[in-house]
Amino acid sequence: MRKQRTIQNEVTASGKGLFSGVDAKITFKPAPQNKGIVFLRTDVDPPVAISATVDSLITKDRRTALGKGELVVEMTEHCLASARALQIDNMYIEITAFEMPGFDASSLDYFKLLRKAGICEQKAVQPKLVVKEPVFVSEGDATICAMPSMSENLHINYDLDYTQHTGIGRQLYSSDITEINFERNLAAARTFLLEAEALQFQAMGIGKHLGPKDILVINSDGPIKNSYRMPDECVKHKMLDLIGDLALVGVPLVANIAAYKSGHSLNQKLALKLRNQYLRHIQMEKTGTDALLDIKRIQKILPHRYPFLLVDKVLEIIGDQEIVGLKNVTYNELFFQGHFPTTPIMPGVLIVEALAQISGLLFAQRLENTGRIAVLLTMDGVKIRKPVVPGDQLILRAKTKKVRSRTAQCRAEAFVGDSVVAEAELKFMLMDD
Repeated sequence: MRKQRTIQNEVTASGKGLFSGVDAKITFKPAPQNKGIVFLRTDVDPPVAISATVDSLITKDRRTALGKGELVVEMTEHCLASARALQIDNMYIEITAFEMPGFDASSLDYFKLLRKAGICEQKAVQPKLVVKEPVFVSEGDATICAMPSMSENLHINYDLDYTQHTGIGRQLYSSDITEINFERNLAAARTFLLEAEALQFQAMGIGKHLGPKDILVINSDGPIKNSYRMPDECVKHKMLDLIGDLALVGVPLVANIAAYKSGHSLNQKLALKLRNQYLRHIQMEKTGTDALLDIKRIQKILPHRYPFLLVDKVLEIIGDQEIVGLKNVTYNELFFQGHFPTTPIMPGVLIVEALAQISGLLFAQRLENTGRIAVLLTMDGVKIRKPVVPGDQLILRAKTKKVRSRTAQCRAEAFVGDSVVAEAELKFMLMDD
């Protein structure tokens, strides 16, 4: 275990946003221990602080954006990758616009700036997440998995598969993420686009200030009016992005990451799952339970009480998009007295009710829904696939499909082990308590 670190001196730089072309000034400042990395939008009064963790994620194509309310900071990944490589745990990043400077579309300038600021140790010990069981996410044929590591570092294996594009091809790279390796092999790797993508973006008014000399635009013959800094620059930039996205876990990782065709969206999903794993670990140390929400906290959100509270604890929360909870089914349940005395089976309607309750906990993760109750409106595609009996552990999973100001919709499933026992599309009215 090591001590926490921040920067010694204030440093400032300016540049244009890579996507928007907006002028932005950034100032890196030391931060106290246990603060983490915090972006400060100083172009508003009072300044708004945005924490560099998955809790602040905002969905944007091809970049990592963080936000609070209506204010965002975009293109944070190159800066955060450099901070993680230099093991900077606490830092304020003041910014005067909504997008970080793009510089040369790599992390090199950020790395040099932060090293110039100097690094100093603080008194507090820096916690870390040691991955002890595989965590896997996928989208189509793209996959990424975090596995236990034999070393004390974050190790990444990245497989970039552009075999259909001869200008890039298939590239593989593997490395421990240390300061030396990052500086020598990763920091200078630049963002790249296929020629068709670049034309599409400029038609949409994105990146109009850029030309082929400012960013890698690749056709079937390779970079247009440019050249690679290294033969495998594309895969190294993908790894750089991944390091920046995984920094949103909020603590250093000790893991072996295997990625295939992974981009920001998939990276962020993995970071969300790892953040939940870390929070469960902290919760276990504090309370002896791995619940992100225990029964006391659930009762502060849901109005249900005995015998109708059907969620015992919440194990995983992925922003406001997905939730996983648990209901222990025992023979002492009130409904088993009559359903059925000689062959006890949990009523299917109560399994659906449990799914509705876990969905209500999911919608409550949105700040604007605090104090609201999710009242069930409709149930579509309901299927009760297998009986649930005493001794079963019912895993409840809900994924957001649509949330509006007064209504919300989700896809919900209940499992026993790996088997789906019930599923439904649920729609709710969000009502003031």
